[in-house]
Amino acid sequence: MTTTQELSLATSSVAELQRLRDRSPVGNHLLDLAEVGGLSVEHLRRLVGIELRCHIAELAAYGMVIARFSDSPIVGLYLDVARLVHEAHPKLLACVRPLGMDPGTAGTWPSGPDAQAFCGYISWLALHGGQADNALALHTDMTVYFPGCLALLEAVQKQGLEVPEEFVTYYEGGQSDELERRALEVVEHGLRRGEDEATAVTRARHLEEHIGSFWKAAAHLD
Repeated sequence: MTTTQELSLATSSVAELQRLRDRSPVGNHLLDLAEVGGLSVEHLRRLVGIELRCHIAELAAYGMVIARFSDSPIVGLYLDVARLVHEAHPKLLACVRPLGMDPGTAGTWPSGPDAQAFCGYISWLALHGGQADNALALHTDMTVYFPGCLALLEAVQKQGLEVPEEFVTYYEGGQSDELERRALEVVEHGLRRGEDEATAVTRARHLEEHIGSFWKAAAHLD
């Protein structure tokens, strides 16, 4: 088991991200809607449509990271995360018909900069970011996105929206402590080999901001 001391640089980076989060939280527009009773099934359809697109971008981005750092421990981590996304995709597709979405267009709608922001950013980071940049962004994704999903399900239930069981099954899945730990190990690996901690923190923060755009795109009806 890796100790906190052995992950000192990585845990310092996570602490700095938490300070940024406390000082300037990235909002979740879907939860903001839920607080005033404004959440609708149409918003959830938008969420599923955007997420289907994100899965494709994630698989491509993770493959790029593996190709760029083929001699790094990042390979095993990203293979397992890619497998997780690959196995999640059919479960998300199972939500399409029960939500009344068109299977032929699911994943291509909605459009716009906010709907495409997360996909674009992870693709850029896979091409240009270091090991620490990508792994810290991945850690941020896991620690921010999954709690957001659970909060959304609670909001759906509180508001009394009727949603398919497939939707609940998909979004109730929580984060993996093991994958989060392994992501930190890769962050530490990259930082100890000279990658810049401030850059990794900045890029992980940008990833969190793009998750904010993801929620915003689902919340704003066309």
